[in-house]
Amino acid sequence: MIHSMLAFFQATGADAATVARNTNALLGAGIGIGLSILGLGLGMGRIGGAVAEGVARQPEAAAEIASRPFIFAILLEGTTIIGLVFALLFKLIK
Repeated sequence: MIHSMLAFFQATGADAATVARNTNALLGAGIGIGLSILGLGLGMGRIGGAVAEGVARQPEAAAEIASRPFIFAILLEGTTIIGLVFALLFKLIK
């Protein structure tokens, strides 16, 4: 059974270049998606930690401290979405 599956998936001649290009595109898309999500997680964690630390130091200014980081969080999410779109384009364009 495994032998027939290997024969089925084995590429020959001109198909080998196409398979290699598609494989590299998928690898690049996977790395791009992973790095985008990792960057988003680290950035949002740092923003949240800084807000919590700022509110703990000055509780009377909690409303002002908590409102400003939303701009940075929105920009961070925007760049992550752009990164995901480019990674998916690498995956879908053959």
